[in-house]
Order: sequence, then C-alpha cells, then structure tokens
Amino acid sequence: MKVRVLGCSGAIAKDCRTTSFLIDAQILVDAGTGVGDLTLAEMAAIEGVFLSHSHLDHVAALPLMVDAVAAQRSHPLNIYALPGTIAALKTHIFNDVIWPDFSRIPHVDAPFIRFVEVSVGERVHLFGKTVEVLPATHTVPAAGFAVNAGGANWVFTGDTERNPALWARINGMPVAMLVIETAFSNREKDLAKKSLHLSPNSLFQELDCIAEGVRYPIFITHTKPAETDLIMAEIQGFDQTQPFGPDVMYDIRWLHAGQEFDI
Repeated sequence: MKVRVLGCSGAIAKDCRTTSFLIDAQILVDAGTGVGDLTLAEMAAIEGVFLSHSHLDHVAALPLMVDAVAAQRSHPLNIYALPGTIAALKTHIFNDVIWPDFSRIPHVDAPFIRFVEVSVGERVHLFGKTVEVLPATHTVPAAGFAVNAGGANWVFTGDTERNPALWARINGMPVAMLVIETAFSNREKDLAKKSLHLSPNSLFQELDCIAEGVRYPIFITHTKPAETDLIMAEIQGFDQTQPFGPDVMYDIRWLHAGQEFDI
C-alpha cells in the first residue's frame, strides 16, 4: 500500500499543513489542512476517514472536503472514530451553526456522511486493508492506528503522551514504519506534559519501550512550526551511535508533507 503525507505539522504556516495521511486512494487518516492539497477527484475517491481525535488540527478540513465533493458522491462517506470524537463533532462542528449537519442532510436516510463508532482494539477491514484502532493518551478521547495490507504495519500514534498500552500492542505486531508525535521542544517540556504531548526527552523514554532487537524507521510528526528545527536538533543531539534500551538503535527521521511511502 502507498502512504501519502498530506500534512504532519502541529500548526499552520507557509508549507506547514496539519495532520492528514492518504492510504492508497480510499482511506484518509485524520483530516487536517493537508487535505486541501487533494484534487476534487482525489477527495471524491475517499471512502473512509479515520479520525484520531476531535482537535481542530486533525478535523479542520473534514466539513470543507465533504462539501466540496458531495455532489459527486452517490452514497455517504463513512467517518470512523471513537464515540467521544463523534459526539464532539456533532456538538461543535456538524451542528447547523458552525456547519450544516451532514449526517442528516440532504436526507436523514441518505446523508452526506455516516458516523461509525470504533473502539480501541477494533479492526476495520476496507479495500484489502486492515485498520486497527490503537490506544492513545491525550486530553480528549484519542486513538492511533495501525494499517496493513497483509504485511507489516504502518503505525501512527496520534496525539499522545507516555503510552504503555501502545507498546504492549505494537511490540506484538510487525511494523514497517512508526509515525510518532513530538509536538514540543525540551524547553517546553512542562507544556508538553500538561497538554499530553511528547517532547524529545519523553520521546526517547517512549522509544525505550520498543521490544529488544526490533528496529524500524521512526518518523517524527506534529512538530510546532516555530520549534521544528529545535525539536529535531534536540532529537539528533542524542548519541544515536549507542543503543537506548535493550539493543535498540534508532533510525529517526523528520516527516514532511509531500512524502510518499510504499509499505
């Protein structure tokens, strides 16, 4: 399968688009501002949207995308999310005040979108791929995702702080690529902890949970644009010639919009 990075920034600025990944042509993971780089045809081809949580940087483009291609679709777009995320979207976005309630129009029995509740540990099978809902630790109900097409998994942590349950699960699966957030620099570590995000120090504490002898490429996402250079410098400042934890050598890279990966 092909993973296309539409957006992976923690905020907006020139060339910075917020979180969104396109899996092949049909599955969208999060719907941040990066969705705006898709053509109308590409938007119309999406059949399933998996939302990690309700924060604006992960859902901002969803109502606009649906509006852009509604006339080209003959059936509802399925939105997969935790119950708390769906409740937030219904209350605060699709509420006929901020945006029309696309789950009820143009007809209740034939709406533009259909919300599908998922839970941590659940697996959804779509278009020859399996999307597993992973645990995340954040200020609102949140999840990560593991996606595979019969081989190793593309793993996305979503927004999270320290997350033992995540490692308990992914250490038992083949991983082709890990996309993990590091939103703040170490100088903002207190803010990171308060907002349940990672900084480089806590990132390395998390990576210390990788199973012994396991190695895969790790990509950093969700950096704040004003701190991206500092965050990556702090990450690179760790002596990566020495293993952190039991026999783990990290291969850490910075994720950026426009990248494509074959998994």
